[in-house]
Amino acid sequence: MLDLDLSSLFAGDAAPAADRTVRILTVCTGNICRSPLAAQILAARLADLDVVVASAGTRGLVDKPMTPEALRLAAELGVDPATSAGHLARWLNETHLDDVDLVLGMTREHRSAAVALAPARTRAAFTSREFARLADGVDDAAIARAADEAGDDPHARVRAALALLSQRRGEAELPADPADDDVVDPYRRSWDTYQLSARQLMPGMDAVTRVIRAALSPSPR
Repeated sequence: MLDLDLSSLFAGDAAPAADRTVRILTVCTGNICRSPLAAQILAARLADLDVVVASAGTRGLVDKPMTPEALRLAAELGVDPATSAGHLARWLNETHLDDVDLVLGMTREHRSAAVALAPARTRAAFTSREFARLADGVDDAAIARAADEAGDDPHARVRAALALLSQRRGEAELPADPADDDVVDPYRRSWDTYQLSARQLMPGMDAVTRVIRAALSPSPR
């Protein structure tokens, strides 16, 4: 499950009835730093599940590779260097959002851009740091119960889990600064900024991994 051009997987008006693959899309600006890093981390962590993770940029630097700093971060965070080396940036469009179960923007701007292209994804769209903040108040047992109530279909199970998080938007304490829901853009900035960006990103990666696993694993009877 590499972060390659998966537009063919994401295209179409509706997923085939037999298609049980859960799809996650990460979004940033140029698609050469934050979003490919996020996608590759999630793909590695969820590799044993039927989950595909892709990325795109709202102003994607089409066909450009990841920056050297992002490649270094990916390797330090356990991503296979061959996966990162194969990345080519994409410009986000509507087809990338077809049949996506979770949209993870790096900032509020990226989330808004994705929702503007695909309003049906509103409840499935979060920023990475927002996802971590909301998931912090929902334990695995609650996620599994909600998913079980949704049945066996993996898409329905993930939707049920995300609904729990969406409900907390009106309940959870908001950050003092709305920008605290954003991951800083490190492009053309220092290595320290790249490291800061990764530190801001990782709680969201941990939370997505936990929530998706809890949603796709039936609770014990």
